Amino acid sequence: MAGYRKLSRTSSQRKALLRSQVTALLFNGKIVTTEAKAKEVRKIAEHLIALGVKEKDNFEMVKVTAKVARKDKDGKRVKEVVDGKKVTVYDEVEKEIKKDLPSRLHARRQMLKVLYPVKAAVEGKKKKTQEVDMVAKIFDEIAPKYVNRNGGYTRIVKIGQRKGDAAMEVLLELV
Repeated sequence: MAGYRKLSRTSSQRKALLRSQVTALLFNGKIVTTEAKAKEVRKIAEHLIALGVKEKDNFEMVKVTAKVARKDKDGKRVKEVVDGKKVTVYDEVEKEIKKDLPSRLHARRQMLKVLYPVKAAVEGKKKKTQEVDMVAKIFDEIAPKYVNRNGGYTRIVKIGQRKGDAAMEVLLELV
C-alpha cells in the first residue's frame, strides 16, 4: 500500500496542490477542501507546527550596527551634494536582532521547502501588498499556542457532499 494518497494527479501537481493548501491553512487558520486532500494536508501542516513548537525559543539576541538612510519629515531620503553628485546621507543605528541557532535554522529551511510566499493586502490600501513571512508567523504566533499540546493541532469537520460530484467536503482548521 502506498504511503500517501495520489489524488489523481502527477507528482508535481500533487506537490504544488498540497503546498498551496498547507500555506493557505497556516495563513488563514482554516480551509474548505475534500476529505482526501484534507487528510494529506493535515500530515504536512502538523509536521510544520511540530517543528515550530520544538524550535520556538531556540535563538539568541544579537546587537548589530546597520546603516540606515536619513529621512526628512515627508519620509523621503535626505541627499547632500558631494563632489558635484547627490549622495544619500546614512546614519549608523544599533539594532537588536534574533539570530537562529543551527537547529532552528534547519527547521526554518525545512519549512521554507514546503511553504509558498504569501502576499497580503496592507490595511487601507487597495493595490499595496506586502509579503508575509510565514515561517516567522509559525514561530511567533502559531507555535506558542500549541506548546503544551502533544500533536493534534488540526481538526477536520465534515460539511457534507459537494453538489457537482458528491465529493465529501470538510473544513480543515487549526485547533
